[in-house]
Amino acid sequence: MFGLGWMEVGALIVIALLVFGPDKLPQAASQAGRTLRNLRRMANNARDDLRAGLGPEFQNFDPSDLNPRNFVRKHLLDDLEDDWNNSKSRELEPAAAPYTPEPVVDELGFGEVPPYDSEAT
Repeated sequence: MFGLGWMEVGALIVIALLVFGPDKLPQAASQAGRTLRNLRRMANNARDDLRAGLGPEFQNFDPSDLNPRNFVRKHLLDDLEDDWNNSKSRELEPAAAPYTPEPVVDELGFGEVPPYDSEAT
């Protein structure tokens, strides 16, 4: 939960009991829950208003895409991960032998002049 272990959660509960007391703790937890719910609703409304204002072209717009790390991960790295996962799922084919062209040997006959390209020099 929120990256906290059981020891941290237990410590937070003990601190909350000491600060608020056993009789005020349920009220404080209820108020914190309401506040969190209101903040989440306001964030969702703002996101929906932004999508409505941008129009149908940006229907799949997610504000978290504005973070450069998420943008790079979504548009660049996801394709690489998909390619990697697809290539691993297929059976590995044996590697083909590297292409080595046979050397071309043109021997000049007796008295022949080698070709000369005046534009290449």
